[in-house]
Amino acid sequence: MNGPVDEDGPADEGVPVAAESSGGRRPVVGVVMPAHNEEAVIAGGLDRLLAGTAPGEFDVVVVANACSDRTAQAARRAGVRVLETPVPGKANALRLGDEVCRTFPRVYLDADVELDAGAVRALAAAAGRPGVLACAPDSVLDLDGVGRLARRVHTVQDLLIAPFRALAGVGVYVLTEEGHARVFPMPSDVISDDGWVHGSFAPHERVVVPEARSVVRPPKTVSAHLRRRVRVRLGNRQLAVLGRPAPEGRLRLSSLGALVAGRRVSPLDAGCYLAVMLLDRALTRIRALRGGGVQWGMDVGSRSRAGG
Repeated sequence: MNGPVDEDGPADEGVPVAAESSGGRRPVVGVVMPAHNEEAVIAGGLDRLLAGTAPGEFDVVVVANACSDRTAQAARRAGVRVLETPVPGKANALRLGDEVCRTFPRVYLDADVELDAGAVRALAAAAGRPGVLACAPDSVLDLDGVGRLARRVHTVQDLLIAPFRALAGVGVYVLTEEGHARVFPMPSDVISDDGWVHGSFAPHERVVVPEARSVVRPPKTVSAHLRRRVRVRLGNRQLAVLGRPAPEGRLRLSSLGALVAGRRVSPLDAGCYLAVMLLDRALTRIRALRGGGVQWGMDVGSRSRAGG
């Protein structure tokens, strides 16, 4: 099997197109959701996304890629099209979903990130402003179940990267039709898709929409955080080679010191963050020297509600 398979069969057999399901209504926004082994969270995420929407208001396409669980079955519901592919990789899943999505503006949403209909509508409205080609919501970290050390690290890192984040690191970005032409076709091997998107636009062309919030679940343990950070760093290096530098920027100790001086974090928080950051850099260097590749996957500790 080389291409996507619609889990529900052809569009006229099992899953009606939005216009048919809503008496002629055209979708006002498209949603592409790549999903790899997200059985534990995808049903709840889709319920939250679609709650309060009119039939056919959102054109939602879920792409279950290389799943070994029941992600596709959990995603199947009225108003959602489900594709399956044995090919792993988030960039490939995004491409497959993008090819069958019908509507702009278009939301690209990680399956483990929470976003509700009101936020989608606010993002769609922002995408309609003159000069805006891409937008993203503000984000909130869900630290429920996160270990003490990991919680300190996430708190500091979130504050440090907030000024650079914009379209990256919130699990959601939105493209207008003109913005879409800048981003796609996306390189098939790109590690950081949101970094690629962020780097495709000048600051005045991308906006953060404070009326929209996404809820992001970070890794629950330091070991899971380090695995993710290695991917982030290697992804950032790849973006630099591709000519689209990552938004995160370099950590400045003065910025960390300002957080401590402003009592936004404690000295213990800062010390924990620095220790983990140094380990992060060492592991990334070792991985790069060994020539280890990075594949998009999932962090069980952050995406599974039962994971620790």
